[in-house]
Amino acid sequence: MSPHEQCPHRNGTVVLDPAFKADAPARYARLRELGPLHPAEFHLGLKGWVVVGYDLAREALTHPHLLKDSAPAAEALAAAGYVLHKPSVGLGAQMMEADPPEHTRLRRLAAAAFTPRRTADMAPRIEQIAHELIDAMPPSGEVDLVEAFNAPLPATVVAELLGIPDQHHLDFRRWSGQALQVASPEHRPALASLHGLLAELLADKRRRPQDDLLSALVAVRDQEDGRLSEEELVGTAMMLVVAGHESTVNLLGNAVLSLLQHPDQLRLLRERPELMPGAVEEFLRHDTSVERSTSRYASRDLELGGVPIPRGSMIVVALGSAGHDAPQASGDVPPVFDVSRSGARHLAFGHGVHYCLGAPLARLETTIALRILLSRVHDLELAVPRESLEWIGSGIIRGVLSLPVRCRVDDARRRAG
Repeated sequence: MSPHEQCPHRNGTVVLDPAFKADAPARYARLRELGPLHPAEFHLGLKGWVVVGYDLAREALTHPHLLKDSAPAAEALAAAGYVLHKPSVGLGAQMMEADPPEHTRLRRLAAAAFTPRRTADMAPRIEQIAHELIDAMPPSGEVDLVEAFNAPLPATVVAELLGIPDQHHLDFRRWSGQALQVASPEHRPALASLHGLLAELLADKRRRPQDDLLSALVAVRDQEDGRLSEEELVGTAMMLVVAGHESTVNLLGNAVLSLLQHPDQLRLLRERPELMPGAVEEFLRHDTSVERSTSRYASRDLELGGVPIPRGSMIVVALGSAGHDAPQASGDVPPVFDVSRSGARHLAFGHGVHYCLGAPLARLETTIALRILLSRVHDLELAVPRESLEWIGSGIIRGVLSLPVRCRVDDARRRAG
């Protein structure tokens, strides 16, 4: 019996372990057949609930009594070995882990630095980075696309956007990659190292401000009403680094893998590159890189999807699963993978007040990167059986650790669109 044919429950509970993550789309599909909400076991044995249906996911993400405040669950979290909201080892002092009105204040101040214009101005540089990475690939043969293209492109973009000096780029890439793998022994040391680097860089930007996002955050910290505390300043920078980097790395990998599994869709996208912006929405719907939301906690006894949820219960939304349950304009549910789909509905960037601030940058990077990749890299095929690919084993991110492909690279930089 194959993994996706097995019952997704263990003693009535969904266990979100590495085996589940490696086969997540098929297992979530089975769960959706059984209902939109299931008891679940997470990292370190912590118990809670996972929402897999689109309508209930939207409700949970905006529920007034499902909050980021973990106080009602403090005893259970401590028993499982969790250390939350400790900025020196995690991401606590930032808006992803805050509720209104603190979240409102933090998001407003972060948005003042992370402007749409700052994002749009990165487009030419994203194109240049993509071409340089492809130029460095062998003319033909085998290459790990994660190592050669998917990881360095968003890492370089975020590092340059923030103003991280070149000498720190390798450490930055390594630490940000390890920071979201919560079961890895490198997880907490990586968070602490990244925290220390950003605190040091922010202090330097205060002394010598430049035209970059860290300097803009310092300016917000020092000038705006309701300004950021020092820990909130570092926490916000941490959030932008980790969330802004790893989500795009794995969105690129999942998109390429989806295209390799659907050669007709790959051919269509090569023939019609103008479809790319809409295709990115389909990639987000079909196999998004942020598989699950961060945790929410019931601030009181409540009911969700007709199920009693006791105060202190942890709720996680399976964002990737919700995309397969979302009613599309064409009316097909569940929809097939279709890069020509117009306006694909999904929850890949969340919903409600915690909707991803970096969504425009992720869309821009993915659109440009895939357009250039498909215009210059041909005869693209997996170099290993798909079943042998190794997936990230823990945390909220879904993606492969490496993506070995065979391909042929054009010498000429053919810029499409």
